Amino acid sequence: MRPDGNARQNLLSRNPGGIMNCQFSRPRQIRTMSIHPTAIIEDGARIHPSVKIGPYCLISGNTIIGEGCVFDSACVVRPGVRIGANNHFCHGAVIGVDPQHLSMDMSIPTETIIGDNNTFKEYSNIHRGSKPDSPTKIGNHNYFMGNAHAGHDCILGDHNVITHGTVLAGHVTLENFVFVSGLVAIHQFCRIGDYAMVAGCSKIVQDVPPYSTADGNPSTLIGLNTVGLKRAGIAPDVRSEIKAAYKLIFQSGKRTTQAVEELEQSGPGKEVRQIIDFFKSSKRGVTDHR
Repeated sequence: MRPDGNARQNLLSRNPGGIMNCQFSRPRQIRTMSIHPTAIIEDGARIHPSVKIGPYCLISGNTIIGEGCVFDSACVVRPGVRIGANNHFCHGAVIGVDPQHLSMDMSIPTETIIGDNNTFKEYSNIHRGSKPDSPTKIGNHNYFMGNAHAGHDCILGDHNVITHGTVLAGHVTLENFVFVSGLVAIHQFCRIGDYAMVAGCSKIVQDVPPYSTADGNPSTLIGLNTVGLKRAGIAPDVRSEIKAAYKLIFQSGKRTTQAVEELEQSGPGKEVRQIIDFFKSSKRGVTDHR
């Protein structure tokens, strides 16, 4: 089953950093860029003149790289990648490579779309989409630590942190301000809501709702992401509303559908409304409370 179509479409419809509206140089201006002599730039790559490309990098044709991007060394950018402004690719980062998908026809061109101000640390790797109308898409201000992986057709919003050695299987959706700790495995088609936190070494097989913390193998919800909510500046009264909503859903003894309906009838605020919508739109089911 796929994650909520509306949620994925909302993220897909974004145009992070005006990526397709960047003003790129004419071919003759590419010579003014800082490109190490061992780097390989294939014909057809559209690269902003401010981009810095370090030793042994490979930039394929049919790529777009926006202003201020930095490629440290031995980075690979494959065809169909569209990159916005001010992204940093550390040693060995691999972007837009073929999906690990046994039944996919690899000759079909697909895309990887990346917004602005993202960081991809050493050996992080991002796979391209599996279909022409289903790109892998990463928004703005995301931070991939070393060896982090995002599979084909993943959709990430903004300000997410994916910690060392974490793997996102195909079609995973991370919304915004999600913190995924180290060595986490997230099952395909799972969805992680805003401001959620996933503890280290967790196995995620169902959706993780907004503002919560998941832990374990397989994971359960262990409470709110209290630290994350405080750091985000969410007011104490709003945090109390979120806590009360989850208490009704998981600890009242009512069926989940009944509890969510009761919340909906209570005139909820924006954050509780988001929780309601998440539960109602979940396709894989929501991770249970411990």
